[in-house]
Amino acid sequence: MTKIIIIGGGAAGYFTAINAKEKNQDLEVIILEKGKDVLQKVKISGGGRCNVTHACFEPKELVKFYPRGEKELLGPFHQFMTGDTFEWFDDRGVPLKIESDNRVFPEANTSQAIIDCFQNAVNTLGIKVLTNCGVNSIYQQENKWVINTKEQVFEADKVVVAAGSSKRVWELCETLDHSIIEPVPSLFTFNINDKRLVDLLGISVPNATVKITNTKLEASGPLLITHWGLSGPAVLKLSAFGARILAEKKYQYNVEVNWLSRSTDKVLNVLLNLKKKEPRKTVILKSPFTEISKRLWERFVLFSDISKTQNWADLNNVQLEKLANQLTKGVYNANGRTTFKEEFVTAGGVDLKEINFKNFESKKHKNLFFVGEVLNIDAVTGGFNFQNAWTGGYICAKALAE
Repeated sequence: MTKIIIIGGGAAGYFTAINAKEKNQDLEVIILEKGKDVLQKVKISGGGRCNVTHACFEPKELVKFYPRGEKELLGPFHQFMTGDTFEWFDDRGVPLKIESDNRVFPEANTSQAIIDCFQNAVNTLGIKVLTNCGVNSIYQQENKWVINTKEQVFEADKVVVAAGSSKRVWELCETLDHSIIEPVPSLFTFNINDKRLVDLLGISVPNATVKITNTKLEASGPLLITHWGLSGPAVLKLSAFGARILAEKKYQYNVEVNWLSRSTDKVLNVLLNLKKKEPRKTVILKSPFTEISKRLWERFVLFSDISKTQNWADLNNVQLEKLANQLTKGVYNANGRTTFKEEFVTAGGVDLKEINFKNFESKKHKNLFFVGEVLNIDAVTGGFNFQNAWTGGYICAKALAE
């Protein structure tokens, strides 16, 4: 009987184990989890509802959400894709639903539905799950893998490393001659202490464009003012694609914000028209842009050297230009970062050049596989990191079952 050890009791580890055993009943499959609980990220993801995947059904489009792994995942996504994820869970009594922002959740609206699905499958298939079972060493002896834990020593024909962003496991990978790309944080919000944003917690705009000055980094999308500074999809996307550059800058850089995602000239034209059409109206009283809330508009007006009592007719060209600039190219100094909710994601891990993405096997050792976030693959927020886990787990399982 072929014996398989899977290191890591998370999404990728469980999905690999279940699919391998379903495809080949003769396998003996054991999951080793260092913590006392399994599936912890599944449990807390999406505010406890589990953001299973994202409603993007074209491999070429889907890979664009992965700052690291875009090229490597294209082939795998042609084998197991978002639609396959829907079908997989549906077949096991866990229908999924698409929300307005294209994030996908279980219809039951709780991550427990996913956890129960996995635990039932593991029990039914006779897959052993051992908790409090951290791995101390892995090495090859003759044609077997030897896995040392504190409690016991395991022998296996094949090993799958699915332990997520784990420093200890990356060190183990290095003992197996694999290169580790130094991990840095991804998916974080920008810490900005700026008088223009003080006390505006919770105010958002639907589509801003955010740039890091003196770089090519740019992203668009909803933008949210928080207690610490700026967050929302636009910032999170920028933090993911700029993870390495921003780490090199030690999280000190200037952020240019176009709150309207419109050109400065177009915005200036709107302001000049208002001066003609509504000369007697007080500037500060009403935002002419529906996207900009009254309180945010007041800040931009005051920071353009326009007084609370001035009418549109009173404004000179310098004031109008300042206001257009505040709206379309305001610069904010970022100093530090804050982890986004509980979804701590790192950019880094096992070097992708050392993996065969036809089966997720190591190019350095036969019968050694890597799936999930242990690899140098990460994505923006929205269910993409889980889709990487399902795709890698499924393809790896096919190879294990042969």
